[in-house]
Amino acid sequence: MGLSDELKDGVGPIWEQVVTHPFVIELGDNTLSLDRFQVYFDQDHIFLKDWAILLSLATAKAPDFDAARRLVGFLHLGLGGEEGLFQEAFRERGLSRQDVADMEYRPTTFHYSGYLRNVAYTGTYTDVIATLLAVEWPYMDWAQRLASAGKHPANRYYQTWIDLHTSDGMTGFVSWLRQTVDEAPLSPVDRPRLQAIFREVLRYELEFWEMAYNDEEWPQ
Repeated sequence: MGLSDELKDGVGPIWEQVVTHPFVIELGDNTLSLDRFQVYFDQDHIFLKDWAILLSLATAKAPDFDAARRLVGFLHLGLGGEEGLFQEAFRERGLSRQDVADMEYRPTTFHYSGYLRNVAYTGTYTDVIATLLAVEWPYMDWAQRLASAGKHPANRYYQTWIDLHTSDGMTGFVSWLRQTVDEAPLSPVDRPRLQAIFREVLRYELEFWEMAYNDEEWPQ
């Protein structure tokens, strides 16, 4: 068993809650309310800025150009494909560029994004790669489960969300992240630190679904 499998097994119960959350199930069944998806969608757009920081700092810390190319390629894929989908949806909703710029972090997004920025700036290269794996792998998992179950939601954005996270670009990047983690040289203190990172990211991923599903707001 490689380290990536150990990290996943170490967060087993949380992982299953993330990939089988009612948000995910209802998205696949096309029963997810548009209000819930819109909260998620807007917050994910804000989150994308901090995701880009994580990819950029991983690239800066990469040990060689091959690794840097992988990271830049996935960053380009996200900013080219996913960001394009965001902008299309915002135009359909009649939102101006200023409306989008004025979107504010909700509590979970704020804290999750702050955690990612902290790891990006202070963590080792392997720390950042493990963080990216913990972010991307569960998304690929739930999307693949929906696709394998034959789910084809009528809502175009719901289906596109499944397609994006089962694409060759996604599966190839997750495979590379797993290989990178599995082959990383580790000291005795590295393994528990990486497991802690994996656990924290999965907790935030679960809270992100909860935020959208329950319409989390800041206290007034």
